[in-house]
Amino acid sequence: MPILDAEPDLYPHDLLDRTDWTTDDERCWWALYTRSRCEKELMRRLRALDIAHYGPIIEKRGRTPKGRITTSFVPLFANYVFLYGDAQQRYQALTTNCISRDLVVNDGAELAADLRQLRRLIATGAPITPEARLEPGARVRVRSGPLEGQEGIVVQRRGETRLLVAVRFLQQGATVQIDDCQVEKI
Repeated sequence: MPILDAEPDLYPHDLLDRTDWTTDDERCWWALYTRSRCEKELMRRLRALDIAHYGPIIEKRGRTPKGRITTSFVPLFANYVFLYGDAQQRYQALTTNCISRDLVVNDGAELAADLRQLRRLIATGAPITPEARLEPGARVRVRSGPLEGQEGIVVQRRGETRLLVAVRFLQQGATVQIDDCQVEKI
């Protein structure tokens, strides 16, 4: 049982369902680099300010020294929260005292597609491993199972075949274990 319940990591809940990212000139995506361990606090403050954002949160299980299983909810990308808004909303976010710096995202449609895939991967409930840098590999699509339709890159980690879903803007991603028979090359 987790000490604290999971908090929402996406606001509004349909933010990533949007498809017309290029038609709105005033609003854009920003990658907010937070102060150390301030991701959840920033997301709480952004929700209170009614500012659209996404900060992927995953479930992490561990054991205490006495063997008790613990569950916590941690950011997938340490120190990053993605904001979708205009210059005024960006300024409001900067006044929260949770942000170290911000980066404008040049291709919002690509980032949104990557984040949508990542959210779908998290929703499967499969154990996810954060990946700090991308490696070259075969681009594949999953044919069967709970990840059906998911696209990514196949990587080998410690003798396991894993599917890498990347956020190209950050040059980071997450992996989940898969079987070779579940994927087809694209």
